[in-house]
Amino acid sequence: MTKYVLQRVIYMIITLFIIASFTFFLMKILPGSPFNDQKLSAEQVHIMNEKYGLNDPVPVQYAHYIFGLLKGDMGVSFQFDNHGVTELILERIGPSAMLGFQAMFVGTLLGVILGVLAAIYQNTWVDYSSTFIAVLGKSIPSFVFAALLQYVLAVKFEIFPVAFWNGFSSSILPTIALAMFPIATGARFMRSELIEVLGSDYITLAKAKGASSFEIAFKHAFRNALIPLITVLGPLAVSLMSGSLVVEKIFSIPGIGEQFVKSIMTNDYPIIMGTTLLFAFALIAIILVVDLLYGVIDPRIRLAGGKK
Repeated sequence: MTKYVLQRVIYMIITLFIIASFTFFLMKILPGSPFNDQKLSAEQVHIMNEKYGLNDPVPVQYAHYIFGLLKGDMGVSFQFDNHGVTELILERIGPSAMLGFQAMFVGTLLGVILGVLAAIYQNTWVDYSSTFIAVLGKSIPSFVFAALLQYVLAVKFEIFPVAFWNGFSSSILPTIALAMFPIATGARFMRSELIEVLGSDYITLAKAKGASSFEIAFKHAFRNALIPLITVLGPLAVSLMSGSLVVEKIFSIPGIGEQFVKSIMTNDYPIIMGTTLLFAFALIAIILVVDLLYGVIDPRIRLAGGKK
């Protein structure tokens, strides 16, 4: 297990290096400049570019950035003069992390419950209701849910805050908007897996021995159906990260996503790089945790030397 984790950590470092390099050169071919303000003269723009090293050849800029990363320095923001990227990310990571964890927890839990109920009560109104919710969650983007929830529950009925960040109450609507996709994915995945497991021979044997419906569903079938669901946790995390970029902007939440959108519009290269690397690291770490969970859920699965 230790060897496997060490291997994966080395792969994580290599992957992050490739992502950093690719993002850096991709960013350099984007149109525009961080200093597009027409109030600035050509001489002032030249001075600003010189200050931040943007007059250097691209390979030199790349070398400076990579060496800075190796020393733990992610550079200085162009928007917020004298503010380090690490400092800015740490200031904003709280709301984003809270939304992400809440949306993942609520979405996965409700998705599993809906999927189990749909499988047990197959072809009944419970199953059809679960399917309807899943179709909605799959087909409508999170930012549309965010706008609808904001208009109905915040503007019309004034139950929740319309926007801005004021703790838990401000996180409820964004969490619901972000959780819809995990709910839909979890429900459909759990339903199909559980129905397949319930048709297995060992379930038929358990029924023949007189096991109750509750024992069959939760003691025998649930664990086996849960393993494939864990596989989709990685893609669900990706959907939450990408969805939070826009949802945070809609609710004016001072999180990483809102800052990332602003940095793209202003060509704030260090913030773009720092946020991209943070999202990449989070995704890779989640995938590693998911792989390790296989062995916890099903002890028959062993991870050793990178093999299952």
